[in-house]
Amino acid sequence: MMNSSSTLSSFFLPTLTLCQREIVRFVRQRSRIIGVIGSPIVFWFLIGSGLQSSFRHPDAPPEMNYLEFFYPGTMVLVILFTAIFSTISIIEDRKEGFLQSVVVAPVPRSSIALGKILGGTVLSLVQAVILLVLSPFIGISFGLLSFLFVFLVLFVISFGLTGLGFLIAWKMDSTQGFHAIMNLFLIPLWLLSGALFPVSGAAGWLGALMKINPLTYGVAALRQGLYLNAPAAVKEVFPPLTNLLIVVSFGALALAASTAVVKRNDRN
Repeated sequence: MMNSSSTLSSFFLPTLTLCQREIVRFVRQRSRIIGVIGSPIVFWFLIGSGLQSSFRHPDAPPEMNYLEFFYPGTMVLVILFTAIFSTISIIEDRKEGFLQSVVVAPVPRSSIALGKILGGTVLSLVQAVILLVLSPFIGISFGLLSFLFVFLVLFVISFGLTGLGFLIAWKMDSTQGFHAIMNLFLIPLWLLSGALFPVSGAAGWLGALMKINPLTYGVAALRQGLYLNAPAAVKEVFPPLTNLLIVVSFGALALAASTAVVKRNDRN
């Protein structure tokens, strides 16, 4: 019993400590909150207002305007920005020597990956939920079940994108190089997720790329969750639970790959 308790403690204590460190660091840099939430909201309002009268979703009621359609994608964009900013801390920790001290500590390597990813996930989730509060102002109303489903989807998307950011940042030595890779990789991932335009309206080759993009199913699950009480209001690639399962698999794969990268660093 003691060995089991000690093993659990050695795993969860460093995980929670690293998670807490990410949150404390974020709270001390409050300007990040404005940048992470403010930019997507401005982006959402300007593009949504510009395309509001000309956009028509082929599988949604005619009263759905572009601000309403673009809303789930904006929440994912908030998560994406937070994932980028939170995983930059890996590069900063390496320069400060903190990461080296963590890696040589006698703790499970999976707890290091999970702690860093979980910290970024909590930050992403909190900011996305703040944006979720705005939904009644654009005509979206949902019940408790819808909120819980959307909350779960937001958590899983946050976990997956932060894990992907961790995976990229772990081998990077430059924040400039990290930004370049993230902009080249993650922004197109978001653009091809159904956030800006539906999969059903995309060209053949573009639709094929969107269907192999795991983020497509996250945006779809979010949109379905917002209309859980009125499923006829929007049709997406798969049913809600199937879309959620695909995003869960993406998050699990990101964690497994991040743990493998940390362990490989030990061998090197």
